[in-house]
Amino acid sequence: MGRHGGSGTPPKAARRRPPAAWWRSWTPRSRLAVLLAAAVVAAVALVTVSLAVLPPGTGGGRLGGTAADIGWGFTHTQYSADLGQDDARRTAARTLSGDRLPQNQHIMGWGVDNPEPRKGRYNFTDLDRRVALMRRTGTTPVLTLCCAPDWMKGGGERTDWSQKSLEKAPDRAHYKDFAKLAGVIAKRYPDVRHFVVWNEFKGFYDESRKRWDYEGYTELYNLVYKEVKKRNSRALVGGPYVVMDSEAPGAGTNASRVSGPWGAVDQRAVDAVEYWDEHKEGADFVVVDGASYTRTGNRTVPDEFRATEKFADVTRWLNRTTGLPVWWAEWYVEPADEHDNRKTWSETHRVAVQASAMTYLAEAGVAGAFYWNPQEQGAECPGCLWRSTELNDGGGQLPMLDLLTRFARAFPPGTAFRSVDVSGDDSARIRVLASGSTVLAVNTLDHKVTARVDGRRVELGPYETRWL
Repeated sequence: MGRHGGSGTPPKAARRRPPAAWWRSWTPRSRLAVLLAAAVVAAVALVTVSLAVLPPGTGGGRLGGTAADIGWGFTHTQYSADLGQDDARRTAARTLSGDRLPQNQHIMGWGVDNPEPRKGRYNFTDLDRRVALMRRTGTTPVLTLCCAPDWMKGGGERTDWSQKSLEKAPDRAHYKDFAKLAGVIAKRYPDVRHFVVWNEFKGFYDESRKRWDYEGYTELYNLVYKEVKKRNSRALVGGPYVVMDSEAPGAGTNASRVSGPWGAVDQRAVDAVEYWDEHKEGADFVVVDGASYTRTGNRTVPDEFRATEKFADVTRWLNRTTGLPVWWAEWYVEPADEHDNRKTWSETHRVAVQASAMTYLAEAGVAGAFYWNPQEQGAECPGCLWRSTELNDGGGQLPMLDLLTRFARAFPPGTAFRSVDVSGDDSARIRVLASGSTVLAVNTLDHKVTARVDGRRVELGPYETRWL
């Protein structure tokens, strides 16, 4: 479901998800032993997100303050703007310096070598280079504390870059070692003040119980949280970065109460968030990832545009459940083929569906959202943010970066949205978001439409995204 191409050196790391063989089983649990009847009713009303869609202008009932309001950014992957042709790298640096979107980098993999190949022996060459790029472009830097050196997970000094190895969690006996590494990194980069603990519960799936090992993850999280805070008291730390997988309506098995016309979130993901929330020793934000299409069959229900409403429903549930600002470390809208490629849509179509997803995230009051940049080395790069810096004329902005930067300027966290009148035969299929004098209109149909949007006659091409 996710797009996790690009580990530290040549290999690539794909996201982990429970395959069909890990069939579902779960045990409902109560978070509190005793609740007043009125409180029970209130809690049920809060978590049934499919019945609690808030209108534009409310900010989605944002909770948890504004310290973690980082806004719209992206994550670096294996190929980025720190390597390549000199002219192209300079062009990319100018491109990224224009709007200064927050940038996220993993500490091992996705373009960065093993930071501690042997206990106590550090190698920060690649991570230094990526952090230098973030500093040079004037961004707010974010580090995702994943993945773990081989010696922490049963291996030796030689790094095994296979997906199976990279996606393995540290052994419990080495949780403190991983936390120490996180602390060393927090001290090395004092200007980095946002840290995400681990990635998608990689290595924390318990096959014997057919559920996530949220107890193990939370134990690791708490150790890392305390160590990072000790090394940098101004740092913000969040988790659990679990995948909010969902199934289509009527799937039944493992369907949770977090639901909508798009389907229902897997109960195992809900359990993981709730356990972490109840047993964490502190957090400045809650972070997840996920896709608008279903875990089984990669279906977009009712269609690829209306399926993106999931992001709003899940965001509101997370905010109300945890009381924390909500981050999406990744979000996906385009189903992948068997090789995890997303190359069947036109770029116009791709940008339109992404814009729809972002409008739902913004309306729900998301505090941070990071686009997973699928940067490649060649000229053909669907969904990429800039032309590859491996090309002589590379580094220039592509349509997806234009959407991301304009959206970040127009709709930062805390934006007060206003209602927009849309009329015409196809008005119901035009997705709009507005604040002040800025209006974003998205044609969700594959043919031209004419409508009146905010009092103006507008003609939109197939899947056109227009700023008015």
